[in-house]
Amino acid sequence: MKKAIIGKKVGMTQIFDETGKVIPVTVIEAGPCTVTAKMTEEKEGYNAVQFGFEETAEKKLSKPEQGHLKKAGVAMVKHLKEFRLEDTKTFEVGDVVKADIFAEGEKVDVTGISKGHGYAGVIKRYGQGRTPTSHGGGPVHRHAGSMGSSADPSRIMPGKKQAGHMGVDQVTVQNLDVVKVDPELNLIAIRGAIPGPKGGIVYIKSTAKTQIIKKTDTAGVSVNPQKASARVNPQKASARTK
Repeated sequence: MKKAIIGKKVGMTQIFDETGKVIPVTVIEAGPCTVTAKMTEEKEGYNAVQFGFEETAEKKLSKPEQGHLKKAGVAMVKHLKEFRLEDTKTFEVGDVVKADIFAEGEKVDVTGISKGHGYAGVIKRYGQGRTPTSHGGGPVHRHAGSMGSSADPSRIMPGKKQAGHMGVDQVTVQNLDVVKVDPELNLIAIRGAIPGPKGGIVYIKSTAKTQIIKKTDTAGVSVNPQKASARVNPQKASARTK
């Protein structure tokens, strides 16, 4: 079943598993989220649920936002996000979704807005190389260099990697592990880093990746005696070392 929730990035830390290994995790304040709207196949043409996160003062919202939330009969919330879930029948307007919607061991995709780096050159932005630093290089070691255009087409083609605004892009990191869930504090610890600064809004969803079942020790070994993988050749070094 597909699940989702809105959260706020708290920061990174590390925890230890049962064997004493260190796991780097990102702590997210996930929910509580209020169901502010419900879309159905009959009315809107698709099934989805809209969540609201982080209560705020009514005066900080626009008139359309106030009217939308008042019509739903819920509290004023700052962030709204629509999620297309497989089963929306279990949700009703006014329901509260908390961090315990996810469980330890689940795989999730996290979407956020990446950190802004301002106006950046091609080296920082795309990892391009510098010009030679030997004598005569001049003060252009970190410049983009020649663009390659001549009489035809006499212009830079769209998509050319150049200096410009870096960051503040929507980024999704897929297939991350939920390491720990604290329903009392509404916290979710997810293995690894996620996009965005501390305090940034993120969206956690069940992963879209196909989960591959782990193979057993006998996987890949043929049962056909005519195949080499099914025979044990004593002349092979791999057989002599057993």
